[in-house]
Amino acid sequence: MTTTPVAAAGPTTDRLRALVTAIRGTVDRGLPPGPTSRLVAERIAPHLGAPDLLTPEQCEPDPARYRQHVVHAEPDGSFSVVVIVWLPGQATPIHDHVAWCATGVHLGEEHERRYQLVPDGPSARLLATEDVVNRAGEVAALAPPGDIHRVRNDGDGTTLSLHVYGADITRLGTSVRRLYRLPADR
Repeated sequence: MTTTPVAAAGPTTDRLRALVTAIRGTVDRGLPPGPTSRLVAERIAPHLGAPDLLTPEQCEPDPARYRQHVVHAEPDGSFSVVVIVWLPGQATPIHDHVAWCATGVHLGEEHERRYQLVPDGPSARLLATEDVVNRAGEVAALAPPGDIHRVRNDGDGTTLSLHVYGADITRLGTSVRRLYRLPADR
């Protein structure tokens, strides 16, 4: 299974530009990945649910899979801001990331299962460690290593979430470092 394609979105809003400025100020502090992701999540939180955050184009779904709209990529490659639109039943494969990540749910709910990679004889397997429901207005922060998870929309309506990655995913083509096909707790 491959990751979902990255789709560029149209014009942006004043609120989103203000959020990008706040994220830039946080990232430019040069802190380690863990604190950076937590502080960026704090910057996202006040904007979630605001009707003037996203344009209609940035909220467009894809009926076949969750859709990513890159709404900002910092010129120096230090971060990207992505809107992910999830229709009911859409999910990611189990994966981890190339860099730290801060997320916030703008509309709906994201259901997340987190995993730990554990030895299993000559190979390894994934042990489910936590199930989390991220609701509208809630934020989360992840930093490698230990950021293995699967995210899905288990609800009846569309979910919109904002993701900030500590890398330019337009250059990389994805925020995913690795897809896991190992045996996993479901």
